[in-house]
Amino acid sequence: MSAPNDVAAEEMSTRARGTDPSGRTRWCRSGLGRFRRWAANEKPAAVAMSFLVLLSVAAIAAPIVAPYDPLQQDLGSILKGPSFSHPFGTDELGRDMLSRVIFGGRISLATAAIAVAIAGSVGGLAGLAAGYVERVPGALIMRFMDFLLAVPGILLAITIAAVLGNGFWPATIAVTVISIPAFARLARASVLSTKQEEFVQSTKSAGAGHSYLMFRTIFPNALSPLIVQASVAAATAILLEAALSFLGLGTQPPSPSWGTAMALGKSYLKQSIWYALMPGLVLTATVFSIDTIGRALQRTWGGNTLDSAAGRGA
Repeated sequence: MSAPNDVAAEEMSTRARGTDPSGRTRWCRSGLGRFRRWAANEKPAAVAMSFLVLLSVAAIAAPIVAPYDPLQQDLGSILKGPSFSHPFGTDELGRDMLSRVIFGGRISLATAAIAVAIAGSVGGLAGLAAGYVERVPGALIMRFMDFLLAVPGILLAITIAAVLGNGFWPATIAVTVISIPAFARLARASVLSTKQEEFVQSTKSAGAGHSYLMFRTIFPNALSPLIVQASVAAATAILLEAALSFLGLGTQPPSPSWGTAMALGKSYLKQSIWYALMPGLVLTATVFSIDTIGRALQRTWGGNTLDSAAGRGA
């Protein structure tokens, strides 16, 4: 495909969508204003986003923010409840639970970020190919995705983690693999719908090649449901990482992890309920915040992304 034809196709696509470069510039300049209006209309989502930002900053700056070393033991303060010196209490070795929860946030948030980035990229490209081609290659891609979807998410994650071994990376790989099919199915459905739009047909009529149509015309306009799905995948990834750690297949002691803390804390519920409760509350708040943001994005962009994918991690 020659460069002049691609330029002509881009101009044709731009006119068909009713946009121009100056319009895109104005949109970028008003991005902050749009976000402020969105936050004003979606106050619960704004609060949830603030919580996630604080949690992320605390996790990234954990060595500075955490009051204690997460591995520091104090055998004179075993299984203590919340206090001024230990706001979340201590564990069976006297380690500060607030510090361990902050450092454990690194594991959960890193797992979610890596899983969403890789699964979104792989699943999005697979769905793009399946939706654009539609014939035998597309059918084979989707049948493989259907196979992965047919297996319960937690069972598939346990199997992958058990085969690869214990630790952060095996758990992250397991969470990533089970997140790919949802992205692929959503991308394919969105591509199939976008292909029928007039601006795509106009761009095709102008002589645009397949790669230009796929990556410059169709895919950018099919991203909205994938962005919403990213919130679902992030929440699911955090839950699955905690579940794998709880079962002993994820992050291993003494490294701090929310799932590991709850697994160890359940043995001491009678002595100190705070041991298991505090990591569980932070985990719940994190997943609820991500879900709140996802549903706000769903209301903004429309679609039924969350409802269709909600049961994947079960």
